[in-house]
Amino acid sequence: MHTISKLRVGHAVSLANLSTYRLEDMAAAADEVLEGLRVLGKAGTNPVAQVLRCQGDFLELDHYPKGDVYDDETGSQYYYHAHRAETGEHGHFHLFLRAGGMPPGVEPMPYAGNEQRPLGADAIAHLIAVSMDRAGLPVGLFTTNRWVTGETFYGASDVISMLDRFEIDHAYPCWATNRWITALLRLFRPQIEVLLWQRDAAIFRRQRMSPDIDVFEDRSLEILSELKIDIDEQTSHVDAGLNRRLADRISLPFRRAS
Repeated sequence: MHTISKLRVGHAVSLANLSTYRLEDMAAAADEVLEGLRVLGKAGTNPVAQVLRCQGDFLELDHYPKGDVYDDETGSQYYYHAHRAETGEHGHFHLFLRAGGMPPGVEPMPYAGNEQRPLGADAIAHLIAVSMDRAGLPVGLFTTNRWVTGETFYGASDVISMLDRFEIDHAYPCWATNRWITALLRLFRPQIEVLLWQRDAAIFRRQRMSPDIDVFEDRSLEILSELKIDIDEQTSHVDAGLNRRLADRISLPFRRAS
């Protein structure tokens, strides 16, 4: 495995230039993320445990739950698995959007290689992967090369346009987990955007360095960008951003209508 680009901590991505709408959406997502952890915790469980429940032995590389999780109305999909024990994670979620949920006008990144990739109605975009610890809490985000998940591979701007369309809106395998993972994508959207741009930059750098190889199938190029995340820190930064906006509104000078 080769990692191209790494940020030290989740809040290294500035939230200062986000719109008030985006900050408010992230704040609402934070509430839902924390509420999901609360209700699952009251039952002595967590998002990962709910996905693994009644699935038999937890085996490396197998998808959980079996057959993945799909929402046919939104085109959203995810699964959980493990194969990065050396990083200290328990496993990770892979989040996708399928062709039926994609916005109009998106096109796969140009590809001149010989490998088959899903196109048309079968097209699929990998949005982000979420690393989880043994307590069932998210500790990192990362992007991958095309061969890792067998996706179609869309450029960063197109994938970013897909992020708000991801939603798992049903109860299999667990309503709380599905709502939690949907909200987590919204809470960390700024970090995901940066990681996607870094992912593309890593691809372009490798293409310039090795123009004769199929960069999307390069097995030495697996994780393209990654960063650590912390729910409490992100929530604190979102709240601080909204408080600054409120303070700015209050401090605006009063102007009497003429």
